[in-house]
Amino acid sequence: MPELIAKSALEGRSLTLGTVTLAEVEVGPVTSVAVFPGGGKAVAKGLKTLGLAMPEPNSFAEKKGARIVWTGRDQAFLMGVEAPALEGAAVTDQSDGWAVLGLSGAGAVDVLARLVPVDLRLSVFPVGRAMRSQLNHMNVVILRGGDNAFEIMVFRSMARTAWHELETTMHMVAARAGMKI
Repeated sequence: MPELIAKSALEGRSLTLGTVTLAEVEVGPVTSVAVFPGGGKAVAKGLKTLGLAMPEPNSFAEKKGARIVWTGRDQAFLMGVEAPALEGAAVTDQSDGWAVLGLSGAGAVDVLARLVPVDLRLSVFPVGRAMRSQLNHMNVVILRGGDNAFEIMVFRSMARTAWHELETTMHMVAARAGMKI
């Protein structure tokens, strides 16, 4: 019987151009939590074991390596840890379906401004915020983890396309700034 070897979508690649770094981010397990009507209290009890709660819209929270990211009404991704028993919700493993790209550096907002139809400046999209949007034609979830740091969750099947779009735009931003790359 053949032995299957799990590989990440981008095999751990990273790239720095000018002031911006793009890298694949390993986030561990990704579990979708969709709360059933009336299941909020049961889900809250299960998440409390991790020190977390269902996130407010357009936000995420982290505690001891566990992260919960808002993905829609009564929906979230639990990342970085195995999901505890969550009565009151549909819980599905999404680990193999998503890739996460980290984009950081002083020019990260300039790169995303050319690809995302939403204002991601720090004054409008502060640290701790998350949203569903598009990166050109691809659906993504964007998290702001620092003043100049984003994580972009994209369907695994679109990971190389997202990488290409971001890399191409990084070249443009660096060239416009007159930086040697």
